[in-house]
Amino acid sequence: MEFSHIPVLLQPCLDGLAIDPTGIYLDGTAGGAGHSREIAKRLTTGRLIALDQDPDAVATATERLKGLPALVVRANFRQAAAVLDDLGIEKINGALLDLGVSSHQLDEASRGFSYHADAPLDMRMSQQGPTAADLLNSLPREEIARILREYGEEPYAWQIAGKIVQQREQTPITTTLQLAELVAAAVPPKERRKSKNPARRTFQAVRIAVNGELDALNEGLEALFDRLAPGGRLCVITFHSLEDRLVKNKFRRWAQKCTCPPEQPICTCGGVAKATLITRHPIEADAEELEENRRSRSAKLRVLEKN
Repeated sequence: MEFSHIPVLLQPCLDGLAIDPTGIYLDGTAGGAGHSREIAKRLTTGRLIALDQDPDAVATATERLKGLPALVVRANFRQAAAVLDDLGIEKINGALLDLGVSSHQLDEASRGFSYHADAPLDMRMSQQGPTAADLLNSLPREEIARILREYGEEPYAWQIAGKIVQQREQTPITTTLQLAELVAAAVPPKERRKSKNPARRTFQAVRIAVNGELDALNEGLEALFDRLAPGGRLCVITFHSLEDRLVKNKFRRWAQKCTCPPEQPICTCGGVAKATLITRHPIEADAEELEENRRSRSAKLRVLEKN
């Protein structure tokens, strides 16, 4: 099995984690072990716990981390606390989340993440549970439109949902190209003429819904921050505005000292910030990385240190 993986923003992540060779670190999205391997190589008596919900990623990461102080566990990062409990680990010195779809998942057409090749409409990162086809062939038009609008910020959500419902009354929607063609038929010609495929937002939205990504991110951030030791760092790479907004707001809240209402002239809450923002603004790929890895173009890294 070929599981290609070029780690995005690798050096900024390593710098952001400020790795202690004796510390315990967690990579919540191991993927092809690009980040995991570089973290583990910097450890002496420390240890890396690498999580991934994709069985393909678990097999690959296990192979690529052989001989290094690392353990690979099949789990979603929202389950990080339970994994650490099982391992008897109370606190960690740093955690990394590289969100979004891995190169392998996009490049392996049979996984159903890409609109560039015809394949079963799957999109399950864990390869378990309801598929994208299950959702689109069963949900009412209103719910499909909500998913496209909220998770894909799709301006033609109602029209696309209508096309999906109309089509499935004749024959089930089972492949990626079927869905891409339905999107193209639902949007105005000017939208189809744009350089980016008009199905891009729909595929993102459906993928997020299938995998419960935003709920997992919200729960995972809380779990990881809770398990950070004082001085521990949390690094998160996002790839679209919904993820970045969630991470930014969560980080700001943890780093906020005063929680008094804005209209109150004097602070009376006596609040203490739980964390310090290491990055006031997200780090993005430089020109060299953009040239080498086109999938880094929308990546944004935010880093937080627990007080």
